[in-house]
Amino acid sequence: MKKLLNTAAVLLIAAIAYANGPKGETYTVSQKVSKLEWTGKKVTGQHNGTIEVNGGNIMVEDGKIVGGTVNINMNTIVVSDIKDEEMNGKLKGHLMSDDFFSVANHPTATLKINEVKEQKDGTYHIHGDLTIKGKTEKVEIPATIKMEDGKVVAIGEATIDRTKFDIKYGSGKFFEDLGDKMIYDDFVVKFKVGAMK
Repeated sequence: MKKLLNTAAVLLIAAIAYANGPKGETYTVSQKVSKLEWTGKKVTGQHNGTIEVNGGNIMVEDGKIVGGTVNINMNTIVVSDIKDEEMNGKLKGHLMSDDFFSVANHPTATLKINEVKEQKDGTYHIHGDLTIKGKTEKVEIPATIKMEDGKVVAIGEATIDRTKFDIKYGSGKFFEDLGDKMIYDDFVVKFKVGAMK
């Protein structure tokens, strides 16, 4: 009888664990399909470039995204608009330095997806935790999401306030009399993130 009760208890615990465990399907983020393009603006103009997605996963349940993680390789920062090799290298080096993204200490940025809400117009808002330079902030990112043939693709544009991630260089919030050396706090990332089963 005691053995029977122990067996029943084990089965009950296993059933509860299964019920509360991971559900749905996991899609793997594709580096080949995914693409990120950044734009940063200053008083005298702007710069733009690319950066690479470095894997991750998307959790899908009942045809809806319920969670996931997207990793970004900060070592892959590319400056696209400056053709002069020396000037290009200087800006890239500055962006990777402690003044900006401190890439040597923080080589990966991460978006942890907590919830995805469909809007009335058929688009979606991705709610998550964005970690850059070791700092984590809540974000809400509008996107168009398509799911078909074992693929998930999210396309959109995120506006990010860099000062929330302790990137204060050239910010008018923290420094006075910058004049035309001021760099705007917001930068924009246009993204296409694809994941497959």
